[in-house]
Formats: sequence, C-alpha cells, structure tokens
Amino acid sequence: MDRVTWLLLLLISSLMVVGVTSSRASVRRNLLANGLGKTPPMGYVFSYSFLMIMMINIDVIHNNICVGGTAGITFTVILMRPLLSKLGNLVARNTTFPSGIKALADYVHGKGLKLGIYSSAGYYTCSKQMPGSLGYEEQDAKQFASWGVDYLKYDNCYTDGSKPTIRYPVMTRALMNAGRPIYFSLCEWGDLHPALWGSQVGNSWRTTGDITDNFDSVMSRADVNVMYAEHARPGSWNDPDMLEVGNGGMTKDEYIIHFSLWAISKAPLLLGCDVRNMSKETLEIVGNKEVIAINQDPLGVQAKKVREDVEVWGGPLSGYRFVMLLLNRNIWPANVTAHLEDVGIPPKTVVQARDLWEHKTMETLLETNISANLDPHTCKMYLLTPIA
Repeated sequence: MDRVTWLLLLLISSLMVVGVTSSRASVRRNLLANGLGKTPPMGYVFSYSFLMIMMINIDVIHNNICVGGTAGITFTVILMRPLLSKLGNLVARNTTFPSGIKALADYVHGKGLKLGIYSSAGYYTCSKQMPGSLGYEEQDAKQFASWGVDYLKYDNCYTDGSKPTIRYPVMTRALMNAGRPIYFSLCEWGDLHPALWGSQVGNSWRTTGDITDNFDSVMSRADVNVMYAEHARPGSWNDPDMLEVGNGGMTKDEYIIHFSLWAISKAPLLLGCDVRNMSKETLEIVGNKEVIAINQDPLGVQAKKVREDVEVWGGPLSGYRFVMLLLNRNIWPANVTAHLEDVGIPPKTVVQARDLWEHKTMETLLETNISANLDPHTCKMYLLTPIA
C-alpha cells in the first residue's frame, strides 16, 4: 500500500469516527435527557373523567388511588392546575388541597405511584380558569419539582401566537434546570407535526386532536398516529390521546380494538374513565396483562399498518418475537389472512402463535400465514414466537 493510499484511508476512517461521534453527541444534545419514559407511561387522567375542576380534590384522588391499587393497575395522576398567588408562585387551592400539593405527592409516592400535573404553553389553560406557564416557565418548573411532581402535561391554549417550536423548548430547558426529572408530555394536538421535533423537546407528544368516545374517532386517531411510527422509541413516544375504554360510547369489541391499537402503537395508556366505577368488562380490557406487556416491551418499536384492504398491523418485539393484529373495521364480516412476512418474520420461519385476548396458545405451528374470521368491528391479536 503506497503512502498516498494509506493517508486517504486514514483520513476516511477519521472522518467516519468524527461523524459517528458528532451524531451521538447531537442525539444527546437534542433529547430531553431525563432518563424517563423508557416504556410508555400508564395511568389515568382526572381532568377528563371529572369535568368540573372543583370536583378534583384530595378525597377523590385518595379514593381513586385506593381503587387503582386494588385493581392491580399502576396509575399516573394528572391534575388540573392549582391557583396563582399574588407573588406569581403557584399555590394549591385551600378548599381542594388543604394540605398542599407536596403532601399529596408524598401520599401518592407512598403508594408506589407517580404524580402528574397540568399546565399550558400559554397564558391560560384550556378551561381559562387556571393560569398557564407562558413567561413563568423557570418559576413553574422549579415549583413542580419542589412539590415532587413526576409528570407534566403541557397544553397549547391561549398562546401569544408564536409557534409551539418556540414555546415548548422554553419549558424543556426549565425542566432540565428544575432539579428533579419530570416526564414532559407535549399536548400540542399534532398541529405542527410534533413527531418531527418532539424527541428534541419532550418524552411524548400528541399526534392528533382530541379523541372522542366513538369508533370512528378511535380509528382516525390510529390512522394519523401510525404515520409517525418511525419516530417512536424508548424515551420518546407518539401519543394519539387518552383511552376512552369504559366511558360507554362503544361496544366491548370496539374497546378491545381501541386498547389493542394503543398497546401495539406504544402509545401512553392513560385511562379517561372514572376508575371508581369501572365495570368488570372494562377492568378485563384495561387489565389484560398480556396486552399491556406488548405496550411495555423494552424494544420500544411502534407497530405499523402493513395491509390496508383487510387490516393487518404488526411489528417486532424484544426476544425476536413479533406482535400481529388482524382487524375488521368494516360493517360486514370478513376473513382476514396475514402473511408472517408482513410483520418482518423471515421466510420459512416456524412460529408459535398466542391469542392475547383469548389467552390461548394455538396448537398448530405456523409457517406462512395466519387467518381469522372476524365479525364487524372485531380483532385478533397474536404474540408470535419463532421456534428454534
């Protein structure tokens, strides 16, 4: 090898090392490096199940935590925002939280749970009954940290007209300087495609507008959310809004589809129903540990829609496993056939299939495809494990 060739190779290898190092450094700079959200958050949202803000008080929270603990579900509590004092610092409403938010956080943490709070990147929250954090980001972030808050849902109402890409990073920097890791949920409604910039700012971001308790709304949010699947990863999640399971507007089968899609999409599993009055049917859906395990899989890869005509969704899991969802969203029965290759399983691979809603493992091993006869608005969800 001559000297010129050797020098060129040395230069190329040096540039490659610099490129890799710069790329990794850039990732470190861009992420909200709080170490949180390695799997999607799970919890419930007070602000939806209790529409009257004055109803969200310490007794309601205590009762819900007790119910949640009995049900064996881990919850994150999302609160409406407290009041603003004359000095500009946030203070708890005495009639609602007589012992203050710090005491509430201590109580929640004592149950092994996390406490969340709500604010907005504007002058007011969306109800306009509470002040937002615009212009008070550093002050509010430090207040949240001093209370022991673990999660901040940050809305996008009553702004100054500037872009979310300007306002949200201000709170990101404030949280990084607050002295306590706080999960940052961007509730920007998908307006400016936050999946394209959200991982530089927070731990999750809304990809859609607000969900409502009907099947069309659920499916439309899923359709939008899946377009951003490539941007989901541990610490950074697409959020198609809360779960409507248990609110009464859909059938059991439709709620199963809803929960299944959110699980395979690695979406935050945040209940919007009144957990004190969950029916046995609702609890069976949201308490399905096998489906929850898909959502919480450490690989953190969001499933994709791989067939459109008769829908097939799927993707990889840790341990060389795969998840597959066969879905009939039409109003007539359908036979749905999915090829194993659709979800990334190599050809000629033999797999064992487990039905995650029936809790049964199929006796016959699969080599090429899997089929199911589906009634309207029903689904089948399978865990596929290759057999050596």
